[in-house]
Amino acid sequence: MHKRFTIFLYGVVCYAVFFVTFLYALGFVGNFLVPVTLDGPARLPTGQALLIDVLLLGAFALQHSVMARPFFKRWLTRFIPESAERSTYVLFSSLALIALFTHWQPLGGIAWDAQHAALRAVLYTAFGFGWLLVLVATFLINHFDLFGLRQVWLQLRERPYHPLRFGTPGPYRLVRHPLYLGWLVAFWATPTMTGTHLLFAFMTTAYILVAIQLEEQDLVDALGDDYRRYRDRVPMIIPWSREQAAKRPLRDTPRRIRKLSTRQGAGAPQQCVDTPPSHT
Repeated sequence: MHKRFTIFLYGVVCYAVFFVTFLYALGFVGNFLVPVTLDGPARLPTGQALLIDVLLLGAFALQHSVMARPFFKRWLTRFIPESAERSTYVLFSSLALIALFTHWQPLGGIAWDAQHAALRAVLYTAFGFGWLLVLVATFLINHFDLFGLRQVWLQLRERPYHPLRFGTPGPYRLVRHPLYLGWLVAFWATPTMTGTHLLFAFMTTAYILVAIQLEEQDLVDALGDDYRRYRDRVPMIIPWSREQAAKRPLRDTPRRIRKLSTRQGAGAPQQCVDTPPSHT
């Protein structure tokens, strides 16, 4: 019982670290309420600041992608309980972001600066919508499983973990990766696009596009033709961007099909909304 409770407590602490990091990220990107933000006066020579920022973003991308791959999960669970694997991923992702927040170097410069009040309001609204879409998407694919709480809760109760079933709830019928779409909107929707913000938005966009390819290969390996049919029918990230997506609605998509054999990354559909965990 002591071991199970320790694992559960570890998962809760990892989630708490994530939650605080998520809230800080909102202020960091939006430039409000937090001591260190994305923009600000340059403190270092441009070349040195640029190198630091690129390394920080690259380190986050490397950690986030490598630890999400099935081969790394198999290796990691040789040393830690399988129920703690997702929480460990969440913890290290949060630590990588905290390192980025604390060492980030503004570059200065302005790419655009919207002066009209109505346009600024639209961009701020889009910024808020992007963050809201991210949050909603996590709950649609089971927020508590995605961030490791369901796994540690089930092991505390000595109940077996069953991977969530593939499904296409809500916006997953319009795009395959609404969570990533939310990030893109949040990162690009700003009334004042500084050189620093532009670098951040460009590099995170490049990472997201690469991460989607890796993630979708994992999903094809796990789900086979079920995911291939879904991929053929639904656009990746831009709604209504495919003719077949408009012509072939998802009414015939099975709600209960093959279970995922491994946990995937953060952006893809992972479960049916009619199979919630018992503790939620």
